[in-house]
Amino acid sequence: MATLKNMFFSVGQTLTIAGVAQPDATNFQVNIGPNEQDITLHFNPRFNAHGDENAIVCNSYEGGNWCEEVRMEGFPFHQGEEFKIVIEFTPTEFVVTLEDGSTISFPNRLGAEKYSVISFDGDASIRSVEVK
Repeated sequence: MATLKNMFFSVGQTLTIAGVAQPDATNFQVNIGPNEQDITLHFNPRFNAHGDENAIVCNSYEGGNWCEEVRMEGFPFHQGEEFKIVIEFTPTEFVVTLEDGSTISFPNRLGAEKYSVISFDGDASIRSVEVK
């Protein structure tokens, strides 16, 4: 797992992540939160993991418990191929846009205006992370 601390992601900003899924990837995840324990946005493309195939699951983790999952239609990720994820942070939600133009809106459940921990885990190599 790779964790970026003190890289502030605030309301009105956009986070762009570029990477490549491993050839035998089962899943990977991007987590955004206020600390290393709580996750405001858990973005989890699953090639074949946790009983799901070609599914994107978003959730949040607060106080030691997972909340309600939000699933996205479509699956534009491919094993062994590059990807780009763009996450726009509004006061009420995160809007995630993928390379095929599909989007998912996920509520800002923890309600903060900025988050300082961004982490990556799973079967993908992250090439670049940009906040602007």
